[in-house]
Amino acid sequence: MAIDAATAGVNWLTSLLSMQGLPSTVSAHPVEDESGESCWLTIDEASLSAEQVQALIGEGGAVLDSIQYLANTTLNLGKGQDDQQAFTIELAGYRARRLEELKAMAAEAAEQVIASGEEYEMQGLSSAERRQMHHFLAAQESLATFSRGREPDRRLVVCPASQQRDDADG
Repeated sequence: MAIDAATAGVNWLTSLLSMQGLPSTVSAHPVEDESGESCWLTIDEASLSAEQVQALIGEGGAVLDSIQYLANTTLNLGKGQDDQQAFTIELAGYRARRLEELKAMAAEAAEQVIASGEEYEMQGLSSAERRQMHHFLAAQESLATFSRGREPDRRLVVCPASQQRDDADG
């Protein structure tokens, strides 16, 4: 992770929070995972009330997802594909907890499809969460995943690889 990208991320998020009347410290941490290196921007919740933390996370993480989308779009604007940096916004351990929930959901879906031979549909996932689920389940050679429907009712479908659909996007 480029130090200037991390600094730009910290400065951008600190400024955004300040404009919202939510002065808070932001720290940057490089994270290496299956999809490569990303920069986690962690908001220190110590100076925020429980209500402010909940408002920043939003229902089902929707506000945090929106802030993360804005960070990635704004901070990578005008950069070539190789120069872009992935940013993840973390607050109060939400992303870490949600990642564990998604892994458990992926394992449960895989077990159910393998046991039944029937497709399994998962609702209520953001587009970023659907991408993570496609990635988690890709390791299972006997399974295939695709998305069905249109936003805001787009769903992830897990099925036996032998039943893979032509509209697979993932």
